[in-house]
Amino acid sequence: MSEPIMAAFGFGCMLVLIALRMPVGLAMLVVGAVGYYELAGMDVLLNWARATPWHLFANYTLTTIPLFILMGALMERGGLARDLFEAANAFLGHRRGGLAQGAMVGCTVFGAVCGSSVATTATMGRACLPELTSRGYPVGTSAGMLAVGGTLGILIPPSTILVIYAITTEQNIAKLFAASMIPGCIAAALYMLVIWLLARRNPAQWPSMPKVPWAARWKALRGVWAIVAITVIVVLGLYLGIFTPTESAAVGSALTLAMGVARGDLKGGDIAQALRATAETTGMIFAILLGAEMFNGFLALSGLPDLAAEWVANSGLPPYGVLIALLLFYVLLGAVMDELAMILLTLPVFFPVVVALDFGLGGTEDIAIWFGVLVLTVVGIGLTAPPIGLNVFVIASMARGAPISAIYKGVLPFLATDFIRLGLCLAFPGLSLWLVHLMAQ
Repeated sequence: MSEPIMAAFGFGCMLVLIALRMPVGLAMLVVGAVGYYELAGMDVLLNWARATPWHLFANYTLTTIPLFILMGALMERGGLARDLFEAANAFLGHRRGGLAQGAMVGCTVFGAVCGSSVATTATMGRACLPELTSRGYPVGTSAGMLAVGGTLGILIPPSTILVIYAITTEQNIAKLFAASMIPGCIAAALYMLVIWLLARRNPAQWPSMPKVPWAARWKALRGVWAIVAITVIVVLGLYLGIFTPTESAAVGSALTLAMGVARGDLKGGDIAQALRATAETTGMIFAILLGAEMFNGFLALSGLPDLAAEWVANSGLPPYGVLIALLLFYVLLGAVMDELAMILLTLPVFFPVVVALDFGLGGTEDIAIWFGVLVLTVVGIGLTAPPIGLNVFVIASMARGAPISAIYKGVLPFLATDFIRLGLCLAFPGLSLWLVHLMAQ
């Protein structure tokens, strides 16, 4: 068996193990270790195991991940999702479908301080789904909308996925965050538009609530001013160069903790739960990072990335043809695989291919940043697309009595706008690069 074929066989074995419910990080680690042993021998494998994990996890930039996760966990335990939903509902709930639009606004704001799609889906699902269903919104439609809204947790910076992409491809995190801002806002706007169109088409399923007096609106708005202030401090501090990404995450976590304690929303038990949730999520991410590092070492030894790059160079396809083919592969792979594992597995193969192509942009850095936003978009699609759709399964655990097919049916109209947004970002790279270039001036 040739080395590239062995790598392809190993990839298939890994997918089988994942399908058999082996943890993703462990599946990559096991298959990668076996392949590494077959290609390089036991001594080389043991040397890798002795040195690589230390150098991998000693990376200072990785501290950004648990800090952003902690900020989101503290906000969840501090009742942020409930306050955001109530404030948005106070201003939008009297419109037809306004309660759903309020939930989407809540997802947008929470995503801007959380960085995790699963955390956004779970938190906003617990806060909004009971309210939506009790007011007459169909449970399948409501759950599907919240599953899609949860993807805003990674589309609007800060984003854990973008941090991983930046570390893996050695790109500037602040520039990647800036690049994803406009596409993320476009995503939120398109989701709001879908709700409006669905409400006009089927008013009975998208009811309106009584109008809230202005006094009550301002009271609800005062309940979220501190969260908005923290978001502005974290985001602007990062973009203006006042904070590094790690410092901005640390400042955000500290301010969130101080605000929650001052308001009386965070008790000792809540803080302990937030720390525990942060440790669990961080451990899962780091386990996947280690497994991906092992598997990618196996791929590098097999020569598969070089073979793929050579095949693309000799295929005769134009640069955009190659890029579209890779994005379609990402969409298909994202429907059956965890998004973090998918990125870590494919970037060593795809990234060198893409940055070597000529798209008429400013340079390699622009291509890398633009490609990061495109990858982020298809990852969001994978989080809600059948048959896996991790966000769908998260929200399904809360939507009692709703079959998974009904939730996917609720997802489909929003999923269509994701492909529209992908096409816009693909056709107009300036949507991703304008803020990046503005920062550089």
